[in-house]
Amino acid sequence: MNMHALLIVLICAGVTLALRALPFVFFGGKGGVPGLVERLGHLLPPAIMAALVVYCLKSVPYGTFMDGAMQLAAGAVVVAVHLLRRNTLLSIAAGTAVYMLLIRL
Repeated sequence: MNMHALLIVLICAGVTLALRALPFVFFGGKGGVPGLVERLGHLLPPAIMAALVVYCLKSVPYGTFMDGAMQLAAGAVVVAVHLLRRNTLLSIAAGTAVYMLLIRL
């Protein structure tokens, strides 16, 4: 194996291990998680999802109805499934599946 590739893999593994261990080092004691980190844990996932929605829908074509309708329909499926099941992975998978089906029709 190439030494350069092995070094890159080892560095990536070390950084990944350090990043996963860091929260336990900082918050593993009896003090618990600080309030700010707790609030960020509740606020950031919806904010990131909103940013992804804006990013994905910013390029909805306005020329023909069907092009934009497929993207909006897939987005509506994501919202509906998430409201029904509260499962982010299932919501994204369902929306992706609907979009892939619609562009193949």
